[in-house]
Amino acid sequence: MSGFVLHPSAVTDLTEIWEYIAADNLGAADQVLEEIYDAIGSLVPFPQMGHSRSDLTSRPLRFHPLRDFLIVYAPDEKPLVVLAILHGRRNPRILAALLRARD
Repeated sequence: MSGFVLHPSAVTDLTEIWEYIAADNLGAADQVLEEIYDAIGSLVPFPQMGHSRSDLTSRPLRFHPLRDFLIVYAPDEKPLVVLAILHGRRNPRILAALLRARD
């Protein structure tokens, strides 16, 4: 068992990330997804490792940076729930709106 579940929107995020990178380099796309899954797996035993972002959400979510992405997850859920994998250089208002749309 992996110890985490992906929100349906997080699955979509991963698909979009893979497709974008794969348009240039299939191997790199696979590598980035592997790194994301490894990072999520490392959060399972230490769910408080990420940081909170009160500027983006009032919910008790944590944010873990990886490359240019933010892995957004609910640390108190068992199994750990990954809500989103978002590009970290997006405008914070857009990030906040995307998170509001995900329950």
